[in-house]
Amino acid sequence: MSGSRTRTTDDRTAERNTVDRTVEHDEREQERTDERTCPECGGRVDADESHGETVCTDCGLVVEEDAVDRGPEWRAFDAGERDEKSRVGAPTTKMMHDQGLSTNIGWQNKDAYGRQLSSSQRQKMQRLRTWNERFRTRDSKERNLKQALGEIDRMASSLGLPDDVRETASVIYRRALAEDLLPGRSIEGVATAALYAAARQAGTPRSLDEVAAVSRVDAMEFKRAYRYVVRELNLEVEPADPLQYVPRFASELGLSDEGERTARELLDAAKREGLHSGKSPVGLAAAAVYAASLLANEKVTQSQVSDVANVSEVTIRNRYKELLENADQGGALA
Repeated sequence: MSGSRTRTTDDRTAERNTVDRTVEHDEREQERTDERTCPECGGRVDADESHGETVCTDCGLVVEEDAVDRGPEWRAFDAGERDEKSRVGAPTTKMMHDQGLSTNIGWQNKDAYGRQLSSSQRQKMQRLRTWNERFRTRDSKERNLKQALGEIDRMASSLGLPDDVRETASVIYRRALAEDLLPGRSIEGVATAALYAAARQAGTPRSLDEVAAVSRVDAMEFKRAYRYVVRELNLEVEPADPLQYVPRFASELGLSDEGERTARELLDAAKREGLHSGKSPVGLAAAAVYAASLLANEKVTQSQVSDVANVSEVTIRNRYKELLENADQGGALA
């Protein structure tokens, strides 16, 4: 009897559970039906994603507005482009030793509402920052890379170099570190060499003196490191073109468009005659800018050009005369 009574109780419990599930399912279906129908006319509603609204297709009633677009902020026109743009979090970058994948704890001792933390909470956050920094640089190579990339960023900011140059310099330094080129050389020296090579490759060169002025190593060590890195990594660095310096010099001196164009013509004429061979590209560019200012009747002194280009006034005097004589003989300025 007891076994029969137990089976009957279990059957009733199962039946009640089935009924409850059925009722819950019917309620959910009714809610979905109510959401899909207009509360005014009972017509079908449709989502207008372009305007963020849910509108009745029969009477035009706006059932819901200001809907949140939970899709991506970019557009993709095929599957390959969609997979390429798919991402989570910030993009990775070679300019950080961990490629920007780790977490950084801010220095502000405030909570999410802007309130100041208590003394015990501040101590706890300071300990967390300390351990976070230790975990981010777990070995000597990562500490080396962190210091070098910080130097590259500092020097690039001082020289006004864009992000693509900094990224290239970071890749060059990573290659040097991976191929074990650092022993016997300073971190700052190789970092300076990587930045100078990256600027040359990107077509935004800076002179050796300009780079050495913002570096923490002397010019001789920087030059030795640059030659060594270029040779060991087989970097393709073309000789600097004087024309690449002209826009920057002209901009800093306030030279007109006509003056800048004249400087370019002087350098083009010099290159056709081979006058630039064996001469400093920075000195030639500075001399061309000064000569162009004379031809355009603009008030630019040799001292001003010397300060901007970081070359001596003697070099400017010698080179600008050669450029003008070559232009007169070739008829470049006729």
